[in-house]
Amino acid sequence: MFKTIRRKLPWGHYRFIATVIAHSFRANGEITATRSDSRSTWIRKCSTQSSKMVMARKYVLVNYFVNEAKPTDLKLVEVELPSLQNGEYLVEAEYLSVDPYMRPYVRELPLGVTMIGTQVAKIVESKNPAFPVGKRIVGNLGWRTHTIIDPKISDQFFKQNPYLLPDIDDLPPSLGLGMLGMPGNTAYFGLLEICKPKSGETIVISGAAGAVGSHVGQIAKILGLNVIGICGSDEKCKWLTEEMGFDFAINYKTVPVSARLREVAPQGVDCYFDNVGGDIAGTVMYQMNLYGRVAVCGSISSYDAKSLPKCTILQPAILLNQLKVEGFIVKRWLDRWNEGIMQNLRWIREGKLRYRETVTKGFENMFDAFIGMMRGENIGKAIVQI
Repeated sequence: MFKTIRRKLPWGHYRFIATVIAHSFRANGEITATRSDSRSTWIRKCSTQSSKMVMARKYVLVNYFVNEAKPTDLKLVEVELPSLQNGEYLVEAEYLSVDPYMRPYVRELPLGVTMIGTQVAKIVESKNPAFPVGKRIVGNLGWRTHTIIDPKISDQFFKQNPYLLPDIDDLPPSLGLGMLGMPGNTAYFGLLEICKPKSGETIVISGAAGAVGSHVGQIAKILGLNVIGICGSDEKCKWLTEEMGFDFAINYKTVPVSARLREVAPQGVDCYFDNVGGDIAGTVMYQMNLYGRVAVCGSISSYDAKSLPKCTILQPAILLNQLKVEGFIVKRWLDRWNEGIMQNLRWIREGKLRYRETVTKGFENMFDAFIGMMRGENIGKAIVQI
């Protein structure tokens, strides 16, 4: 090899190349060589890999949550991702969601899996023309910073594969985790399909200052209902009535819910959107009108309980007033997912829907954001920004 080089190149160039070949590679893929006719050191960069190595950080479930989740229930680990194959694309998380459903759903997961959750992520490398670099996706990818996605592999847990974030122009991409994502569709389909509200009726919403509850109340106002929210602080009550357009808000921690509800809804309640369960649900359901409708969206009051709490017996209220009580999970409407997103987007652009996000910065603060949300410290949608 050296003889061939010597025949084709001048002596100085030959000696330089020979010296380069003789030297070992540095750990960073660079070669150091010194020319014989120079005192300076020349650096030549030479990659020893076909593509840049990508390290992903992720939270792994190591213990099932008992009562309130503990930081030691999750472990932050780092893994090296392989090179992309044809049809795959690589995304980098920008915003991650923390939601109440995560607390009960982890019971269905095997230990050692990535903590569940949805994220808005940017495509940074792609071998799939349908998912070009620079676009954003919404995906149930869990608590991780980087993910390689193969569209041919179906999501077995959520039954929903990642999809491109619709064009929302100057609106924050994080809305893909809130009003233009799962919580927004939960509010849209849960209210319209389960409660089937009519103009002039009265609706009560528990957990009203959260991502879903505050959205339900605003849609109800658009449809002409009298809207009453139940939440856990005077600050939240003020936000609901002064900014979100609720007619009344009740702080269940400082005001007797039953007495206050009779004052603000003397004609009774027609629809109840239940996010919390427990005694509040019993109180509301005993003040509902004939043929009232109850959409059971969540039961956050019991998620951290050691055992199911004792509550008011509901059957007399359900029977005597012939109530319709139906639980739902939003993935029931996966075939209409884009309908909900587009309608909520129209209402936002028309100024009929307002949003608020409680943003925690830093991937290392995922657990704190999750616990804060479970304790009700957020107003509107709880988001973690990477």
